[in-house]
Amino acid sequence: MSHSRVTIVGVGLLGGSLGLAIRLAMPDAEIVGFGHRPSTIERAIACGAIHRGEPNLRRAVDGADLVILCTPVGLFEDLMEQFAPGLKTGAIVTDVGSTKRSIVRLAERLLPKGVHFVGSHPMAGSEKRGVEFARADLFRGNVCILTPASHTEPAALRSVANFWTLLGMTIRQISPEEHDQRLAEVSHLPHAVAAALVTMQDDESLQLLGKGFLDATRISAGDGALWRDIFLDNRDNVHAAIGKLRATLDHLDSLLTDDNSDALRLWLDSAAQRRSQL
Repeated sequence: MSHSRVTIVGVGLLGGSLGLAIRLAMPDAEIVGFGHRPSTIERAIACGAIHRGEPNLRRAVDGADLVILCTPVGLFEDLMEQFAPGLKTGAIVTDVGSTKRSIVRLAERLLPKGVHFVGSHPMAGSEKRGVEFARADLFRGNVCILTPASHTEPAALRSVANFWTLLGMTIRQISPEEHDQRLAEVSHLPHAVAAALVTMQDDESLQLLGKGFLDATRISAGDGALWRDIFLDNRDNVHAAIGKLRATLDHLDSLLTDDNSDALRLWLDSAAQRRSQL
């Protein structure tokens, strides 16, 4: 399946970066951007992320071969309800959302027959916000997770996989359920921990911080509304991940004795070795 017209729903950092990457990898494709704010559309056009903007969502997807949702996941239901009637038969819808089970269910319920949905999660991003921080190389060299369901159209799956590969990404395929469980541990929990580390400090301690603290908490500067939606949508897996972390910290706490100093060193060395292999 070729994509002569691509509609990006939400032209912030990820949507803008997608537009820039598509223009390099697919120079013949027309890129249409949807956004609620005229100023955002104007900035997206000015930086070259889209060819044209459309404030009416149904018109924005008109004639699109590929529609990519690039907004917080909490907005997906309303957006799908709005643009579903405007999709042509054979169109493919995908997304960049950080959760997948609920999105797959929404697509099953809201998208018309003859329209194909393939869940995508490109593992790329930044704590920065806005199309002014968009980069054409944001996705290159990173992993994109595809989450096909049992009824996913094979040709649509191949098309979406080829699309992300063209943008320089490596493809992994797992189920929506496995995605949400694993991402709770390697993405959602780290953000929660970074936010907790910042929140627990008093002002005097923050005046003494060093680069290690800044490195460990960089991601906590992300969009609060976006991460709220992720945490709530995947709350069962986030709860479970917090429980695993609590058990790990309890184990560390038990090692903080003189009698366990060797075990503590081995625990730290093991963590250092695993980190060095990433």
